[in-house]
Amino acid sequence: MGLPELSWQFVYARLAWALVLAALVAGAWPAGRRLPRRALAGIAAASLLLMALPGQASPAWHLGLAFQYPSGMLAALCAVKLHARWRAAPAAASGLAGAMPLRLAAVLAAVGSVLYLDAIGLLTLGLYYAGFGPRLTPLLAMLLALACAAAIVRGRSPAQAGAALAAVLLFSLARLPTGNLWDALLDPLLWGWALFALGAAAVRVGLRRGKPGRPAQPQPGQHGQHELPALRAAGAEPFSPIKE
Repeated sequence: MGLPELSWQFVYARLAWALVLAALVAGAWPAGRRLPRRALAGIAAASLLLMALPGQASPAWHLGLAFQYPSGMLAALCAVKLHARWRAAPAAASGLAGAMPLRLAAVLAAVGSVLYLDAIGLLTLGLYYAGFGPRLTPLLAMLLALACAAAIVRGRSPAQAGAALAAVLLFSLARLPTGNLWDALLDPLLWGWALFALGAAAVRVGLRRGKPGRPAQPQPGQHGQHELPALRAAGAEPFSPIKE
């Protein structure tokens, strides 16, 4: 498998980190307040200008030392989040977790855990290096692209499926960001995002289960009706204030 051009990596890093920064700022906007389109456009423009600064003046340079490049999947999901904010879609009001369904978060969290366990030596599968493979990697990329296209046609999470398809196409056509298929689909920040989405969902479920249920209030006239059979079974006649 070929490696991407260094100039393409440079441009991609600036654009991808600008998307990530803009999505973070937009996601921090109060959920109850609508983000104006002018403000969103200003956030996106400021993020792009900030990341485009030359050399070490750009935050992208320092972020690259810590995280290398954002995956194509992370950049595409951030674009999905910004598009939802632009359209004022309901999913935009739920923070960054709204752009990642639980099924996708579970898959990314599981795959990321296996990859990172393999990278630190607890597993010896060689999965990351297989992402550079000349035969299996193109086949896997093609299967992923077909699966994403089928999900879009069937209407199953089309935005997220489109993000995955964009990441696969970016890798297939330009080998970005690093020439490794796993780097196109996953990175530490995206893995952390998936874990955060799963944790937030677990907390919401726990809070719902922890709320005490309201006791059922007896309807008028039902209390006496339930007691009559019990009194008769005990051999006692119910008291009635009405004299015959």
